[in-house]
Amino acid sequence: MVKQERGVRTRNHLISVAAAEFDRNGYDGTSLSRLSRSAGISIGALTFHFAAKGELASAVEDSGREATRRVVEDVTARGGPALDTVSALVLELGCLIEDDAVVRAAARLTQERAGAGPAWCSCWYPEVRELLEQAAQEGQLSPEVGPRPAALLTAHLVGGVVVRARRGRAGGGRGAVVAELRELWRLVRRGIAASPEPNPEMPK
Repeated sequence: MVKQERGVRTRNHLISVAAAEFDRNGYDGTSLSRLSRSAGISIGALTFHFAAKGELASAVEDSGREATRRVVEDVTARGGPALDTVSALVLELGCLIEDDAVVRAAARLTQERAGAGPAWCSCWYPEVRELLEQAAQEGQLSPEVGPRPAALLTAHLVGGVVVRARRGRAGGGRGAVVAELRELWRLVRRGIAASPEPNPEMPK
């Protein structure tokens, strides 16, 4: 039992360390030797848990997708007007991206390892598009705004947050990226909404 628990801790440690390396250096820029040094374990111990770099990358992707799905499920379960839910989801994703290297690594790896697994954006983009379609049907979107381009704009915005967070939280310390996102989303919402209703309370 103790041995199993130790093995789980080691595996989780490796995923955490690998996420930080993949986030900074990408898949091709990260080697098993580099990972073993960063994790403070031997190559043999590393490959006992993950036989190849691809297996470790897949574990990071799975962990990042799981964390993202939890946020999506939590936000969408709250209910409320569809456009308000999109607003809350965008900001919650921003918080997650800024704080969690595993999520940033998953976003990067699913681009660099196309076909290796589901894309990270598949964890949240379908929900955003569905919510915006619902918002359009309920008259929450401007008649000049279609749900598809609004969803694509949201995807580009969230993708930009991943890049900004990777580059040192926009040079402003913790919370700077989300603060920046909050201002940008206010502009987006003002442009797509049918009426100038105030945004719901956003995550701080």
